[in-house]
Amino acid sequence: MDFSKVLAGYEKYPYPSKELQYGTSGFRDKASVLEHVAFRVGVLAGIRSKYTKKVIGFMVTASHNAAVDNGIKLIDPDGDMLEVTWEPIATRVVNSATDKISDIVNDVISSYKIDTSFEGEVIIGWDTRPSSINLVNIACEGIASVNSKPVKIALCTTPILHYLVRCRNDSSYGVPSVDGYYDKLIVAFETFWKDVSNTNGNYSPYVVFDGANGVGSIAMKNAETRIRDKLRVNLYNDSINDHEKLNVNCGADHIKQAQQYPDGLPEELNVRCVSFDGDADRIMYYYLDDSKKFNIVDGDKMAVLFATFLKEIIAETKLNSTFGIVQTAYANGSSTRYIKDKLNIDAAFTKTGVKHLHQKAIEYDIGIYFESNGHGTVLFSNKLKNEIANALKIASGEQLRALNELCTFINMINETVGDALSDMLAIETILHVKGWSIQDWNKLYDPVPYKMAKVTVKDRSTITTTDAERKAVTPAGLQKGIDDLLTRFPSSRAFVRPSGTEDIVRVYSEAATQKEADELAMEVMRLVYDLAGGVGDRP
Repeated sequence: MDFSKVLAGYEKYPYPSKELQYGTSGFRDKASVLEHVAFRVGVLAGIRSKYTKKVIGFMVTASHNAAVDNGIKLIDPDGDMLEVTWEPIATRVVNSATDKISDIVNDVISSYKIDTSFEGEVIIGWDTRPSSINLVNIACEGIASVNSKPVKIALCTTPILHYLVRCRNDSSYGVPSVDGYYDKLIVAFETFWKDVSNTNGNYSPYVVFDGANGVGSIAMKNAETRIRDKLRVNLYNDSINDHEKLNVNCGADHIKQAQQYPDGLPEELNVRCVSFDGDADRIMYYYLDDSKKFNIVDGDKMAVLFATFLKEIIAETKLNSTFGIVQTAYANGSSTRYIKDKLNIDAAFTKTGVKHLHQKAIEYDIGIYFESNGHGTVLFSNKLKNEIANALKIASGEQLRALNELCTFINMINETVGDALSDMLAIETILHVKGWSIQDWNKLYDPVPYKMAKVTVKDRSTITTTDAERKAVTPAGLQKGIDDLLTRFPSSRAFVRPSGTEDIVRVYSEAATQKEADELAMEVMRLVYDLAGGVGDRP
């Protein structure tokens, strides 16, 4: 293979002596240090397309981060995230010296027996950040340098690009265009609402929307013009051209972390509000109750809502299906107990990161996964879809109605990745069907008081964990210290886990009261500081 163009790109966009690691969010940092990443990941994307002989996706976004940041991640042919075994390859390619790149790329080509004569294709999407277009253009250079074809799709949400990659490789999933994405979701939404009688329940077809001043605002505007006769959406924080406002005191991550109303929204009592994050793969619901208390309805309750609805409709279809909800250690303890005790559904745990949840959810006929931050979706197995198709041939009456409704609902779901727009349309549909207000939804269970915190350390690798990150292995004495603390706080739990991108250790605690959860978190933070090399003032 001729590496002259690859080497030229390496020299044009030199390695800035800052090592980066490919994680769940791909590579993410200040946009100013990502030019070499864009080129090198472009090279890798072109090679992976040749290896799979399918279309690969390349997304430029930093999601819920500030506008000065950006990120680069790859999407595999099935619309899923990059295969985990290729993450270290990506890290090696990005951090390699110029004089080593030929050896590294040749090693990948040789190890995977890649046919370099095959012309790969990589489709590229990007968000509203001012740095995105420059990184896209550089990525195109990298892709072309290995004789693969770069295709600029559009300014779009991350979930849209995941959908497009899946459709380009599997036409049965949908029409491979941005319009095809909207058509699939919205036609299903409209069809379901036509087939469901308007209940006299507590549901109100009105929602206040916070777009985080990001690309999700564009998606919502496109959808809103088509659904306004059924659901009225009042848009706020949709200033996509004012880059300094992106994710600032608004968006799904702000709601979850700050636990307060976003800037720019009218604070009306008992009005259902929804926020997307910067690239529209996370969603968060919330409202102010009569006492002006701020109530968050997060990813845990979204998973429970989906499971409640789908369990009912599956029973009506008379199909035998395996059900599972996949959670992380951050899932509120009350949600896990509700899933197991009230819904009688399997609750499985994985490490933090949607790539881990997604792979576990595949094991079920209906696999539901949501991180508490609102990133999640529902997966339906091919086995289940085949059973539905067979049942439709002979069903009648209520069973036929239920089967058709299930088919329609499946089309409303983006199974490739967490998708805020898809999730919102599905959630609004479920609330409409059940006649529930957001207060009704929120009453399913009371969350245990919790606290999230972090400690800066010299080296995050000193912290290692097991049991889906719920137990610390190193440093010595840390887990015993946490266990001893738990004996002091009734009905409590706590865990620590290292960040995947920076030298901080995240701390999570639950207890019977908020005061005790706060105190427990502080004590665990001090343990981490003392045993794992804390930086700065001791908590």
